[in-house]
Amino acid sequence: MKQLMLGNAAVARGLYEAGCCVISSYPGTPSTEITEEAVKYPEIYCEWAPNEKVAMESAFGASLAGKRSFCAMKHVGLNVAADPLYTMAYTGVNAGMVIGVADDPGMHSSQNEQDSRHYARAAKVPMLEPSDSAEALEFARLAYELSERFDTPVLLKMCTRIAHSQSVVETSPRTEAETKPYEKNIQKYVMMPGNAIRRHPFVEERTRKLQQWAETAPINRVEPGRNHEIGIITSSTSYQYVKEVFGDTVSVLKLGMTNPLPVKLIGDFARKVEKLVVVEELDPIIENHCKALGLAVSGKDVLPIEGEFSQNLIAAKLGGTIHTGRAIEDTIPPRPPVMCAGCPHRGLFYTLSKNKCTVLGDIGCYTLGAVAPLAAMDMTLCMGASISAVHGFNKARGAESEGKTVAVIGDSTFMHSGMTGLANIAYNQSNSTVIILDNSITGMTGHQQNPTTGYNIKGDPAGRIDLEALCRAMGFNRVRVVDPYDLKACDAAVKEELAASEPSVIISRRPCALLKYVKHNPPLTVDTAKCVGCKSCMKIGCPAISIREGKAHVDATLCVGCGVCEQLCGVKAFG
Repeated sequence: MKQLMLGNAAVARGLYEAGCCVISSYPGTPSTEITEEAVKYPEIYCEWAPNEKVAMESAFGASLAGKRSFCAMKHVGLNVAADPLYTMAYTGVNAGMVIGVADDPGMHSSQNEQDSRHYARAAKVPMLEPSDSAEALEFARLAYELSERFDTPVLLKMCTRIAHSQSVVETSPRTEAETKPYEKNIQKYVMMPGNAIRRHPFVEERTRKLQQWAETAPINRVEPGRNHEIGIITSSTSYQYVKEVFGDTVSVLKLGMTNPLPVKLIGDFARKVEKLVVVEELDPIIENHCKALGLAVSGKDVLPIEGEFSQNLIAAKLGGTIHTGRAIEDTIPPRPPVMCAGCPHRGLFYTLSKNKCTVLGDIGCYTLGAVAPLAAMDMTLCMGASISAVHGFNKARGAESEGKTVAVIGDSTFMHSGMTGLANIAYNQSNSTVIILDNSITGMTGHQQNPTTGYNIKGDPAGRIDLEALCRAMGFNRVRVVDPYDLKACDAAVKEELAASEPSVIISRRPCALLKYVKHNPPLTVDTAKCVGCKSCMKIGCPAISIREGKAHVDATLCVGCGVCEQLCGVKAFG
């Protein structure tokens, strides 16, 4: 049956059709919907893991047990899971195992735009790159065949445009994969040095066999053009841009497998064209491969190494004209990100800003606390880094910083990788204050459950981590909970914990204002007769508040009645 399907949904469908049985993932844009779509198939067990490393290890365990498995993450999540990935390349698999990784060129929702193809090359595992939803489904199925044929985990690389665009796919029934028997094999699976050193030659031989497969694989195909002046080698979403710009006027070598790359196929293609060009987003992986083969090739000398491509860019840099569709020529007005009206983090960040605290931040929607007018964040590095960094910061500066420096981290991020940093504070005893922003959900990626919420991926009751009990068990005597809508309570908590001479944890707890079950108060209004236009209410940066004709105005369609602005108004104009 043919249907229009999101790229990520198509991957999930491919997993289903291939007989995948176990999926463990950590939500990360643009990969999240793969698991959210897969959970709709009752034949597949799906879960949110605390982090990507755990997800990959769980998927490996399912593969070891004989069931086809999958895990999904974004590109920076693969950093977290790199440890098991590199060693799984040595052990190989039992049943097929596929790893979905979604890159984010242009950094739409990420702190960097690293190229995950480097991981495939460094770990020496195959990588497939679909260029539309149909290939996303097809390649997911193919990945399991390759995984079991070549005894390897397989990386399936998506990117923002392929993950979040729709195209036509043709679905098929599910094929149940037989459970592979589990057989104890110490030499294969116990990676102590004596065994691992014997597995390395297997990895190299596997790479040679995969490269031979890539030479004639149908997913690496030549599309002859009407002339042979230019030949373009490309993959993924760049292939779509090339076709939109050049149509069939140039020859194209479309690569569906980007590791290992073919040798003879590329050489033969190069000899048939006068000029060879590589079009690939981010790093020159294919281009450098061509140069290593001794080919004269153009690529990053013309096209940028950073940012996301477009058909406009390709046309401008390579001299083509757009053959299909219409280029977007109008400038789209920017829409700067901002914390939502009623966001529970706003009151806490206002308090930190008012107290002129140095704030070491973390990854989540609360990173928007760095945005004006609050500007209440000094650093954001990676998941969990806030807690580790505040420890190092205070150890370096001592009493000079202890009374005015805090770490802020969300509840999901804390469960992901904040606990070890907190253990370091407890163990090595820096006088540090950690604030856990508990909004009872994983907010930034679209309201997924996490180990603190008490619900699983399906919304069914699940195990729940008690943050207060956990922090106390880790050795913190000072653990307190505040409501971030109560500015006086927040101010008292921050002042008192920063003044304390021992490590402390503040849990700022209130559910995300966008959660469906959260009941809101009626929207506030402004008594313009009382309002003096002092703009004190504007200091919190709430999108529901504006100034009209010198007076504060509340947008009733946005306001949730949180009352934070009301507490800032000295003339009591809000009500």
